[in-house]
Amino acid sequence: MERHVNMKDISDGRKYYRNDLAKLGCGDCAGCSACCHKVGDSIVLDPWDIFMLASHLNCSFQALLEGNRVALGVVDGLILPHMQIENEEVGCSFLNEEGRCGIHAFRPGMCRLFPLGRLYEDGGFSYFLQTEECHVRKRSKVKISKWLGIPDLEQYEEYINRWHYFCKGIQENARDMEEDVLKNCNMYVLQDFFVAPYENKDFYVQFEARLARAKAVLGMA
Repeated sequence: MERHVNMKDISDGRKYYRNDLAKLGCGDCAGCSACCHKVGDSIVLDPWDIFMLASHLNCSFQALLEGNRVALGVVDGLILPHMQIENEEVGCSFLNEEGRCGIHAFRPGMCRLFPLGRLYEDGGFSYFLQTEECHVRKRSKVKISKWLGIPDLEQYEEYINRWHYFCKGIQENARDMEEDVLKNCNMYVLQDFFVAPYENKDFYVQFEARLARAKAVLGMA
């Protein structure tokens, strides 16, 4: 989900990369779960997120939908899944009784990012630090790669970049599409990238195959 804001208003004005240090450390949250409440449908999920959730919870994408763990929403014309938060006071449905994340080891990428964001430009992206989002004011410096805790981070970042610009390409064309064409496009993306199960092996290889097929089917360069 893209935000059209002035970076000077929400960040420290710096661009960060995976090997940089940023003020992220918050004492293991110390029982705080404020960032897991009142976020609405903003935690948009990508195929890697669904792969991680489905494989670790041993369920299908459809089961995540039916179990009210995940919902569908429209993001600039493109239908994408997001974390389902029915009661914002209670917070994310994956929080346990102590207010701790029950899926921390395989939590979605946007959850791992917080309070970082991604700044996409010139066909790539960097990270930025959202200065007013986290309630903890005195934070320690942590290496971004450690904060994200994603194996093969360089490969993950390449995947995220390719997924972002693929979605952006569809979103930019959506305004000129006939309603039935856009609907068919959305159904194809949902089916091929989310509903169709991934095998429990190298996700990135499977994703690249689906991306190449989608671009051919949808007539994208």
